[in-house]
Amino acid sequence: MSGATEQFVTLGLGAEVFAVPVAYVREILDYAKPSGIPDGPSYLLGLTDVRGRGAPTLDLRLKLGLPAVPPDGATRILVVDVPVEDRTLSLGLVADRVIEVISFAEGQIEASPDIGVPWRSDYIRGVVRRDAASGKGGFVVIFDLARLLTSQDAAYIAQAA
Repeated sequence: MSGATEQFVTLGLGAEVFAVPVAYVREILDYAKPSGIPDGPSYLLGLTDVRGRGAPTLDLRLKLGLPAVPPDGATRILVVDVPVEDRTLSLGLVADRVIEVISFAEGQIEASPDIGVPWRSDYIRGVVRRDAASGKGGFVVIFDLARLLTSQDAAYIAQAA
């Protein structure tokens, strides 16, 4: 596996493992219920106070079409800065748990699958096979954060913030 390496924060949603580039992650917070926003999409939970500023907070499970689960002691909010069109949006992403920071070489990242996943594949930058020998078999799905938000989502979130 050759090429440059990039660091990612891995997070869990149920049994699935996802990743976001470390470069986009500003901080990771313990879960606190966001303040509600009226008339938003179901996956937009509200605003989370991040150092005195409101960050629109999305439930990744609901955004991906997975069933909702109540937060527990492992639930975290990743505060990320997402480049969208001509601006950067700061938002919170609710995950069941944060697992680790890991590096992947460019050559390890495979193209996103077109079928066989329960969520929209256009949200996916690629996948990495996990090493079965380490006891962590399966795949890590790397989000394309800019594509996770539709232009309507981005406009609504920018207005809400």
